[in-house]
Amino acid sequence: MEMNGILLVDKPPSMTSHDVVNILRKKLNVKKVGHAGTLDPAATGLLLMLVGAATKQSQFLMSDIKAYSVAMTLGTTTHTADHTGTVLCRAPVPEFDDNAIKEALSHFQGEISQVPPMVSAKKVKGKKLYVLARKGLTIERPAQNITIYDLVLRKINLPEVCFDVRCSKGTYIRTLCEDIGKHLGCGAHMSALRRTACAGYSVSEAVSVDELLRMSIEAVQARLITV
Repeated sequence: MEMNGILLVDKPPSMTSHDVVNILRKKLNVKKVGHAGTLDPAATGLLLMLVGAATKQSQFLMSDIKAYSVAMTLGTTTHTADHTGTVLCRAPVPEFDDNAIKEALSHFQGEISQVPPMVSAKKVKGKKLYVLARKGLTIERPAQNITIYDLVLRKINLPEVCFDVRCSKGTYIRTLCEDIGKHLGCGAHMSALRRTACAGYSVSEAVSVDELLRMSIEAVQARLITV
């Protein structure tokens, strides 16, 4: 049975994107399975799983707009800029109100410059940054231009701030949180990340990994989206 198409999967925490690839390969008994856009193990949300000929569309799907739901914790910075890292600094958090946070967020909308984090898979001079970071090395990284299309405050429960963001390819949300913290003067790190949309698809359309494991091969095939 030839299978080709996109399967929308809602990745749970503590699972790598490649773990989901392996689950789908085993489920369908198909070797040609990939995904468009890696999610870190701690992150959740929409993974575009590509089956068969759809794997050739990866670069086009990855270049599209992505949307995330983000939790940012003020007052604490870490070496990875997220909650999994070693704490570098703690600072008191002022009693920011909605207007103060919205004003800070407004500085990061539109086209902005961003320095990729050392824990990213981006290559500099042919070497992946996270490989160097694991060796305790830090190198200069050229800034890159990215676009933040929308940055909307959802909730404030200090020290945590929750917001939604729509952004271009190459945006590092952990770096965005870190930069917002710098702007506010107290530091910050990303404490939760959920991808809610990518390439026009929504996580509300996705199946969970638990559902995927229970589904028949025919049911999975019926959910494949033709590219």
